[in-house]
Amino acid sequence: MERIVFVKDGKEIRVENAENSEDGKCKGYTFEEADPVQVSEALAEYAASKRQGEYTLEDYLALPDDQRVELIDGVFYDMSAPSLLHQAISGRLLIHFSNYIAGNRGSCMAFTAPVDVQLDCDDKTIVQPDVLIICDPSKLRRERVYGAPDLVVEVLSPSTSKKDRTLKLTRYKRAGVREYWIIAPDHKRVFVYEFEKEDGYRIYSFEDSVPVGIYGGDCVVDFAQIYEEIRFLYDTM
Repeated sequence: MERIVFVKDGKEIRVENAENSEDGKCKGYTFEEADPVQVSEALAEYAASKRQGEYTLEDYLALPDDQRVELIDGVFYDMSAPSLLHQAISGRLLIHFSNYIAGNRGSCMAFTAPVDVQLDCDDKTIVQPDVLIICDPSKLRRERVYGAPDLVVEVLSPSTSKKDRTLKLTRYKRAGVREYWIIAPDHKRVFVYEFEKEDGYRIYSFEDSVPVGIYGGDCVVDFAQIYEEIRFLYDTM
């Protein structure tokens, strides 16, 4: 018996005896509203039918709303809840970018996680950058960003550090992201990659002002000020 779980009218629904019609829609099915335990069991059964590397956007959208993951090249990666320090840095960057855009009447828009980004416009990769800037309004869809952002910022945490430094660095560059910042709070460092420049790699400390490459350096983030605003969080670590 095939069992599929998805969301209908805001409720998680289990579909029994589902088969596909020629137009790709389900036929010969019955709907059954499932309790959370049944939903979890159904999801586990459905997930077991595939292997890492085979998952798609459809599988991603079938996950419960409270389960945060990223899908990269068909592989699911769990995402733990960000720390207060992580949130403080991301939030200040969002405010800074948004204020700059508004003050210059720019057409770009800044967002912070969780925002789904269909990075390659295919069904194998969905990421959730910590902070991003989109300057092409055609990439903004109701459900997600469709295509590569202009600027992506990832704030490292123990569970994401390796992925952000290696896998996502490669994927962002390949997808056409223009600029990528990796912020390492524990080491108080900012690693900047301007992919459009041959010598576009720089390392800054939390004592520096970091220019935003996509704006030609006109927009500058004062990390010394950010650090002063959040340093009390370091005292609690």
